[in-house]
Amino acid sequence: MNITHQNIDDVNAVITVDLAPEDYNPQVDLIIKDQAKKAKLPGFRPGMVPVGHIRRTYGKSILFDEINKIVNDKIASYIGENKLEVLGQPLPIDNETDASTYNWDYADTFNFKYEIGIAPEFEVPFSAETEFTAYDIKADAKTLEERVKNLRRSYGKMTNPETSEEGDVLYATLKQDKEDGIEKTTSVRTDLIEDAKIKKSLIGLKSDDTVKIDVKKAFKVADLARILGITEEEAENLDVTKFDLTVKNINRLEESEINQEFFDKLFPAGEVTSEEEFTKKVTEEVENLFKQNSDQKLRNDIYTFGMEKVDVKFPDEFLKRWLKATNPKITDEELEEGFADFINNLKWTIIENRIITGNNLEVKYDEVVNLAKERIYSQIKMYNMNDEPTDEQLNQYAVQLLQDREQANRLFEEAKALKVFDNLKQTVKLKSKKIDYDKFEKLDK
Repeated sequence: MNITHQNIDDVNAVITVDLAPEDYNPQVDLIIKDQAKKAKLPGFRPGMVPVGHIRRTYGKSILFDEINKIVNDKIASYIGENKLEVLGQPLPIDNETDASTYNWDYADTFNFKYEIGIAPEFEVPFSAETEFTAYDIKADAKTLEERVKNLRRSYGKMTNPETSEEGDVLYATLKQDKEDGIEKTTSVRTDLIEDAKIKKSLIGLKSDDTVKIDVKKAFKVADLARILGITEEEAENLDVTKFDLTVKNINRLEESEINQEFFDKLFPAGEVTSEEEFTKKVTEEVENLFKQNSDQKLRNDIYTFGMEKVDVKFPDEFLKRWLKATNPKITDEELEEGFADFINNLKWTIIENRIITGNNLEVKYDEVVNLAKERIYSQIKMYNMNDEPTDEQLNQYAVQLLQDREQANRLFEEAKALKVFDNLKQTVKLKSKKIDYDKFEKLDK
């Protein structure tokens, strides 16, 4: 057997495999003998089917399968031994020497050619001289005020006032202004009203009051469809948009008072006993969340820098053929539309992989489990700040989650990205800068 590869250019090459009878016949003979022992055929006792009968009946099929297996295994070994950083998978080159030209009589010398794409050469563009800003985001007064308001509303109570105010939910009947028109009794959130004049007309209403509104001006199509119980297409094409809105009831969410009962709903009993302590706790919680925003900003800056610095060519035509071969249903238009994003993802994946290889980094199973536990814990705390799952419970949830292959792959890739990010934070120069959240939000606008 002889395997060679020849570079066409920096990112394209051809692998050639030559097989002589002595390279494949021993393996083919073993398979045929094994099939003879296992075959159950009419006229033969189990295990007593002659080898010659199997060879005559199934030999060419076995030969074809084994040669494919041998070639694929040897190409994979060759790529690994020669440390070729291939993209996609080798694609067979169609030429005059194809399967139909061989006799398949165990005496052929086979010649196969495969096209491969090779990752471009480049230096990873991060060093101790590369500088980035790590933002230390502080909670400004407006952000804290909004967070406290949301917490008070989350633990507030529903009341039914006599007169409507801005932000109330009206339980009302909407009746289309035409004979046999739509009539629906439903909840109408006044905060969803887009037209200022219509929103103002719904303030100061009492039970049984009626106002006429233009629902197309009042609501987005999706909200209108939900309110009226119709499809978005039907909402878009309403012939009469004037409706009578008749109030049945007024619902208002009263914010919770800031007192000990409220504190104990949010935190372990007795941990917070004053408004000052409460404000401090909320500030810590908000600023801990901001650390994620800061990290994401730094990751985006690092990604943008790396993508701009690594200006290389890829084997585009090969990759398009490979994508078509592995996704036969994809259209040419879909391929062209998504190809730029595919190349960007591929470029960053190669950058990440070279950082991992160059620094001997490794993603361990325990790290993926711990990441799964973190994500599960965050979800639980999002819905109930006071709920503290045990480590054993989190382990059980994480193991269950990782049994889903798609979720496991996603978490592995996320763990790999975090490992690369942590490594880069140790490699590059980071300049810390304090900034209020409202100013941070405007940085990339």
